[in-house]
Amino acid sequence: MAHIALEHGVPGIVGAFQFRPETAKPMRDLAEILLRGPNTLTSAEREAIAAYVSNGNECRFCQLSHSAAAAEHRGGREADYEWIEQVKAHPESADVSPKLRALLRIAGKVREGGKNVTPADVAAAREQGATDVEIHDTVLIAAAFSMYNRYVDGLATFQPENIADYKPMGKRMAHEGYGRPAAETVVAGRR
Repeated sequence: MAHIALEHGVPGIVGAFQFRPETAKPMRDLAEILLRGPNTLTSAEREAIAAYVSNGNECRFCQLSHSAAAAEHRGGREADYEWIEQVKAHPESADVSPKLRALLRIAGKVREGGKNVTPADVAAAREQGATDVEIHDTVLIAAAFSMYNRYVDGLATFQPENIADYKPMGKRMAHEGYGRPAAETVVAGRR
């Protein structure tokens, strides 16, 4: 049960966005820029960073919905869903580029606390070809998703138990983006 009067059955951040649309817009816009805007990192890679951070923060809604989005950006096959599970659980051995592996290390440190990122972490990412923009965006994705995670969990939003409910969310996020008002979003078979 949510801590405040959110619409029953509207999952995660969507319910919180519906409750306070004026704060939702800049948060949606930030997610759209970070996860789908022009970038040298693919949207799948950026969604993987968001899912990895959300998994570390134990935010069920965010890690499952953004895992689904990452998988959908890669094609939505079963192997793509297996890939993101490996990235979240074992980033050091997952099938990712050395650059993404270095950026995931930075994201994990930001999740724990921004001051945990060291010059050596940044140098290691640069050695793997990471640009200043990629490092910047990784830090901002990790920081933003730590906020989103705490927003979702701090309000005790509704989070579907059935993992299959997250696949349509991920598909919608990957293909339609984050800019639409929550009231227009299809949620678990509802409009």
